[in-house]
Amino acid sequence: RAHTPRLPEPEGARKGVCGDGPDLRLLIIGDSAAAGVGAPTQDQALAGQVSRKLGDHYRVHWHLEALTGRRVDDYLAPNGPLPDFDPDVILISIGVNDVTSSMSAKQWLTRVGQWLERLRDRYQPALILFTDVPPMDHFPALPQPLRWYLGKRAREFNNGLGPLLRGMRDVVRVSVLFENDPAVMASDGFHPGPEGYRVWANEVLTLVRSWLGDEPAASTGVT
Repeated sequence: RAHTPRLPEPEGARKGVCGDGPDLRLLIIGDSAAAGVGAPTQDQALAGQVSRKLGDHYRVHWHLEALTGRRVDDYLAPNGPLPDFDPDVILISIGVNDVTSSMSAKQWLTRVGQWLERLRDRYQPALILFTDVPPMDHFPALPQPLRWYLGKRAREFNNGLGPLLRGMRDVVRVSVLFENDPAVMASDGFHPGPEGYRVWANEVLTLVRSWLGDEPAASTGVT
């Protein structure tokens, strides 16, 4: 924590409308990666790139509700930050801050299940995209053996997602492998850079179009 640069959340709009075609309402929710840390502007971050790519096919009404440091418990709080919005698709990025906490994988999975039920009850979305916890053993900012240890915990968190989500037909996992390539990481060695967010946005585009019946899911990053 002392030696890793703390990058700010990028400037720019956190909601808007773009594109042409059938209406699609998108909520992006979660932690610093969802908030776009590592990109210079929101236009180059996850929200900007996803909404723009989807805007080639739909009229996208998008809303970003994310903050650096957020954990799953922040969204389970009685007054958790759930916006007044009516999404068709919810894109989630959560887990890194839980991995670096003392929470066990079992506790995290229980809370994720509770949060997903709350999101489904409140919004009734057609699709929830749950992004895997990134492979933290590939984060350049982390020294050994901390990198190995946090990578092991991240895998434990992810390994439990399959059984948890198996009965939730409207929830789909998304795995993004941008952490394996330093060229797509931000200068802090802990977040995606603009190229990493581009890879992530392409995965989301493929899955959303497949789910809505526009094209087959060809991406190998979608599980």
